[in-house]
Amino acid sequence: MKLFKRILLLLLIAIGIIVYLNYPKLNIISGYAAKNMASGVFVAERSAASITQNDNNVPLIELADTEVDQTEKTATSRVYGLMNRTAIYRDGLGTVLVNDDYDSDATDLRPKRIQNTDTIAYPFGQAAPLDTVLPEIDQDQLDKAMAIAFGNADVQKTRTALVLYKGHLVAEKYVDGFDKDTPILGWSMTKSVLATCYSVLEQQGKLEMDWPAPITSWENDERKNITLNHLLRMQSGLEWDEDYSKISDVTQMLFLDSDMTKSPRMKPMIAKPTEIWNYSSGTTNLLSGILRQQFRSHQEYLDFPYSAFIDKIGMYSMLMEADIAGNYVGSSYSWASTRDWARFGQLYLNRGNWNGEQIFKPEWVDYITTPTLNSEGQYGAHFWLNAAGKYPDVPKDLFSCNGYQGQYVFVIPSKDLVVVRTGLAENPEFDVNAFLSAVVKSVP
Repeated sequence: MKLFKRILLLLLIAIGIIVYLNYPKLNIISGYAAKNMASGVFVAERSAASITQNDNNVPLIELADTEVDQTEKTATSRVYGLMNRTAIYRDGLGTVLVNDDYDSDATDLRPKRIQNTDTIAYPFGQAAPLDTVLPEIDQDQLDKAMAIAFGNADVQKTRTALVLYKGHLVAEKYVDGFDKDTPILGWSMTKSVLATCYSVLEQQGKLEMDWPAPITSWENDERKNITLNHLLRMQSGLEWDEDYSKISDVTQMLFLDSDMTKSPRMKPMIAKPTEIWNYSSGTTNLLSGILRQQFRSHQEYLDFPYSAFIDKIGMYSMLMEADIAGNYVGSSYSWASTRDWARFGQLYLNRGNWNGEQIFKPEWVDYITTPTLNSEGQYGAHFWLNAAGKYPDVPKDLFSCNGYQGQYVFVIPSKDLVVVRTGLAENPEFDVNAFLSAVVKSVP
């Protein structure tokens, strides 16, 4: 009996230690589950059952139980009855995790959208795509490429895929529950969207990439030497831990912070600018905060991404989500349909020209595709590159927006291609090289 009691005591102690060590993580787990559910239901208009079965069915997050309130437009999650977190939907601003800083009585400003109707065929307008047969395309080969994207569904988990060739929609496919109008969370593809705001301000002559970052608290220390270029290239030298498997800088920012521009602004330097390359979602949200400083009012800031290029190119399904403080979460939270993500790629394939209007300088594309020092040829300025041949059977001039779980917008200038793929698995589970090389083989 004494031995049994000792074993039981040791077991209880072990359980206590496990709970003690993992209890803080519950805040992140339930926060992720609630935020993902609320956005999926109220932004993408998908069913809670589908999100539970698919999007939130990942290690640790699957431990959370989530309830949706359609009237209040909220989702509340908890893990084993502990650590309740609630996310609430705000029209025009997406969802946000509620904390002590959230004021339910406050009237949120929302971006003003301009949606025009036209008779121009997709992707350059709102009319249906042209039913065009391009004789130079090997349709059988293109069909094989799409089959690769959707093959082995339990592993690759592709949801949508689309191919534009010379501005023509030549391939498009969706799994059940998704269609051409379903908004898809871009995750870190949002970084490229946020960076494009800087391209427009540069085009307008309002800033230059070699300007020091305008942050007052940096003026009297070594951070005063950090430029906008350093931030866009993720080579500022600022400390940042981009680890999603634990309580880290990035998980605390995304699931605990009210103002997501604050924590990265307070980070010390661990290297001089350009000495290291360190991928950092905090850096992008810092840039979002700097972007806000360029405007006289919060309303002007909220309107700018849409008026500057999003609505101009007809990405009407796009929604950029904001934090409690009203900053766009440029690191992670924007939604758009697969067709609208392709419009974004086409804007870059066209080097900033859209139906005759130059939205940003053509040289901006050269800038964002120039490899960043110490990134091993994989990163430019808030865009990913194939300059070092990461995808060996794909042209090296490929550049892309990449997001968590395999959200991709690929631009291949030498082949006049824009390729979009979304899903729940990324490279290597989703074989990017096999898919893209098959698409490339279908065109001259």
